[in-house]
Amino acid sequence: MTSVAAQTGASPFARVRPVGVEAVRLEDRFWAPRRQRNRDITLPSQHRRCEETGRLDNFRRASGSVPGPFQGRYYNDSDVYKWMEACAFTLADGPHAPTEALLDGVIQDVAAAQGPDGYLNTYFTFDRVPERWSNLRDLHELYCAGHLMQAAVAHHRSTGRTDLLAVARRLADCICGVFCSADAGGRDGACGHPEIETALIELYRETGERRYLDQARRFLESRGHHLLGGSPYHQDHVPFRELEAVTGHAVRMLYLACGAADLSAETGDAGYRETLFRLWDNLVTRRVYLTGGVGARYDGESFGADYELPNRRAYAETCAAIGVVMWAHRMLLLTGDGRFADQMETTLYNAVLAGASLDGERYFYQCPLEDDGTHRRQPWFACACCPPNVARLLASLPGYFASVGGDGLWLHLYATGQTTAVLPGGAAVAVRQETDYPWQGDILLRVEPEVPAEFVLHLRVPGWCERPTLRINDSVWDAMVVEQGYLAIRRLWNPGDTVSLTLPMPVERIGCRVPWRRIAGAARCSAGRSCIVWRPPTAGGGTRGNWASPETPS
Repeated sequence: MTSVAAQTGASPFARVRPVGVEAVRLEDRFWAPRRQRNRDITLPSQHRRCEETGRLDNFRRASGSVPGPFQGRYYNDSDVYKWMEACAFTLADGPHAPTEALLDGVIQDVAAAQGPDGYLNTYFTFDRVPERWSNLRDLHELYCAGHLMQAAVAHHRSTGRTDLLAVARRLADCICGVFCSADAGGRDGACGHPEIETALIELYRETGERRYLDQARRFLESRGHHLLGGSPYHQDHVPFRELEAVTGHAVRMLYLACGAADLSAETGDAGYRETLFRLWDNLVTRRVYLTGGVGARYDGESFGADYELPNRRAYAETCAAIGVVMWAHRMLLLTGDGRFADQMETTLYNAVLAGASLDGERYFYQCPLEDDGTHRRQPWFACACCPPNVARLLASLPGYFASVGGDGLWLHLYATGQTTAVLPGGAAVAVRQETDYPWQGDILLRVEPEVPAEFVLHLRVPGWCERPTLRINDSVWDAMVVEQGYLAIRRLWNPGDTVSLTLPMPVERIGCRVPWRRIAGAARCSAGRSCIVWRPPTAGGGTRGNWASPETPS
């Protein structure tokens, strides 16, 4: 099993495929303690919150095992499913009895709540049965279903068990029966909060059931036909292929882009691919903070206009930062282009981690870049999408570190630990990393193929790094050619070969003092004020900065 959130191993139009969570052992002082805390503190505490707030009782109520009304908000099921996905990826590291016990209990409750036709949503039980599928724009039925599918796929990949996967397949079959093509008697539909698209594609990748992929395409193609009211907030004003900019609710836009990237990896759809690049360029050159966070406005949790990136009023939702990481990773799998890994790294270290406290029990929903000291992390929220989203990303994080594809092994992120992989030619190799990254840029790699083997080791050189150096077995490597953000080293590798990569990290001030004024609603520069300013991509393919609001001096 390969435990990853997006598995492109059999995707014909993806350049690389990720190695699994189980194939990357992190032993560093930065990520490893956070992941252990995620397992030992965050997951049990989030389970308690789901019990205290009635989220778990909602499933028991739906199965008839406990009385009482539905508790909370109509999308509360999704918080439980994201927590389950986090548990599943945690088990990819190896057996852990406390996590297994908690997860098994919830799986039983979820399975018991499923209807005979496969339908599962605890909000639409008993008196709300007639309302099913009646308000796809607002009530998150398909969104919740998508998170269940992702949890089930992660559980199957990590443990090999099929009990939760069977629940997800029955629900997917129910959805396909309702929203299949008109020729088959189905109805049109799209979800107001994208998620089902990428979930169905991942379920297709896991099961080989083609109709899940076809249904995901139908949902994507339904955008822009005013099934959701035609608003940019829901990305329903134009078909996806015609989008010129990331728009509307930030998390919804990013999840939609993830689904489109997954579809492109499976079908090679040139129109989707072209749109994805256009939207990405708009995001990273006009609508992302220096931290990698996105979403300028509290109004609609949305993107603002080009260059509208206020510091104090930034929404920068934690889930939106996670959405950037998810989309960047999928674009990286599609292309092998290091600029996507650059953005993934920037957002991981800055915007995502801001969303969770070091004790593993408190969270930010929105993450403004400037504050008067009153904005504080909370132990939970009525709308609790962010806490389990952080948990599932940390649990699945090793799967973002490396990939295989084409002619060798790709290292995207750096941390002390070990990566093992089987290369496309069949050679098995382990690469041991020793580094104090991100505090220092010295990285020592020990390459251990089972037998001497020729392959390419692709080492990412971040776009912010201007003068990397490389030594192989203590000899300077002169062929320092960085293409698409990676240094490709082709050679016959022998057990014990070493690679020393140095990525200089001088402290740099990124900013300028230029005039600003407002034109057509976009924040521009005017006399006497200063702002962070975009600097062009470097030779490594990365980005060096972005525009930010001129509200305060930089």
